[in-house]
Amino acid sequence: MQRSTKIVATLGPASSEPEVLTRMIAAGVDVVRLNFSHGTADDHRRRVALLRETVRKVGRTVGVMVDLQGPKIRVGKFADGKVTLKPGDAFVLDASGEPGNAKRVGLDYPDLIDDLAAGDVLLLDDGRIVLEVDTLIEREVRCRVRLGGKLSNNKGINKQGGGLSAPALTAKDMEDIRTAAELTCDFVAVSFPKSGADMRLARELLRAAGSDALLVAKIERVEAIAALEDILHASDAIMVARGDLAVEVGDAAVPALQKRLIRAAREHNKIAITATQMMESMISSPVPTRAEVSDVANAVLDGTDAVMLSAETASGAYPVETVEAMARICLEAEKSHEIKLDHHFLDRVFTRIDQSIAMAALFTAYHLKVKAIAALTQSGSTALWMSRIHCGVPIFALTPEIRSRYRMSLYRDVYPLLMRYIGHDRDELLREAEHILIQSGAVEPGDTIVLTIGEPIGTPGGTNTMKIVRVGENAAPPLHESI
Repeated sequence: MQRSTKIVATLGPASSEPEVLTRMIAAGVDVVRLNFSHGTADDHRRRVALLRETVRKVGRTVGVMVDLQGPKIRVGKFADGKVTLKPGDAFVLDASGEPGNAKRVGLDYPDLIDDLAAGDVLLLDDGRIVLEVDTLIEREVRCRVRLGGKLSNNKGINKQGGGLSAPALTAKDMEDIRTAAELTCDFVAVSFPKSGADMRLARELLRAAGSDALLVAKIERVEAIAALEDILHASDAIMVARGDLAVEVGDAAVPALQKRLIRAAREHNKIAITATQMMESMISSPVPTRAEVSDVANAVLDGTDAVMLSAETASGAYPVETVEAMARICLEAEKSHEIKLDHHFLDRVFTRIDQSIAMAALFTAYHLKVKAIAALTQSGSTALWMSRIHCGVPIFALTPEIRSRYRMSLYRDVYPLLMRYIGHDRDELLREAEHILIQSGAVEPGDTIVLTIGEPIGTPGGTNTMKIVRVGENAAPPLHESI
């Protein structure tokens, strides 16, 4: 049984050895994530080079995602590396730049003071430390500790309820976008966008750098929830970034938000990725907790395109075992995924020919119980539309475009395959398509498939034909007429 839900794994020190990366890809990684909050550009170049060498040997399609750091507001460094704060202690955030101690620490974003007022609540280190703002004096934020604990260098700061004005794209992000273009990555994730304008600016910068990578909006600010419609229109995908999102909206609100965000993404024909602490215990344990198993399974049942691993594979002790466990959970959850295909077609109007063909293929494949859907596509759009509605039939996307092949590595239910034929003879094209499907093990001679194609051959966005074909009989007329 093939897994429908894709796995994104973050590369780091624990996963940068050739043997480990080879085993991770064999275990089921579909996209690797490069976290630009850590490491140098040269570190990321080396990892991409290793990845591409590895996938050539393994023979799998594995995409590359660059995750920009964004305006992560952090405390500075402490003279002794960390301090212990106790409830009721006075503590000052300032812009001095001096090494911190148990009484005060510097800020890497001095303008934070302009966004605050007395009574505001600040959450540090993903909410492990809670401060209440007492007073604002010159460039100092004087606070009282509500929830104490150990606080170490460079931990993040969030404001409860949101409202921080820091721009989504920093000077570092703009430089990193150029590096992402140089690496010919397939996806770029933008951290902390507040509106569609942030995503449109990122796209302009990306295109100016020479990249056509797909844009992922990380939903982790309160403002992003209110602007979700605008952000979806300006993006190709969203990531449910549950860490910072939980700090801003409260952890109890996140499960319902996750379902809402995934549903909205699918309704807008966008990709959805669910992230943060999915298998957190496996950083140091060879097996997941029961709660983590349920978390991953519920994301799959929500309809997410992909589930993501962060520190688990970047710095954890069991990167391969974590990927294997996540793949196993996804497969099991998918067995119980309910198909409500007819419901999706009620009261819907399709104004585009190519989208209408995609929907007709889903409907036909489900009711005829065919072995597979074969979408011959230049851009991947037809495969994306098909993947938004689960019909229980695997979708094999055959494309001559290498860029499209790697982009489709994130589409749920879609298995991208590269075609070599670039001519304009339809019969030759169909013969090669059948050969690739047989060689990949997707079908066998005699199987019935639904096939979509654009005519004239080779025209992007021109899918206008659906065929019902018995594999191995391409030389003869198809079983049914084209529509």
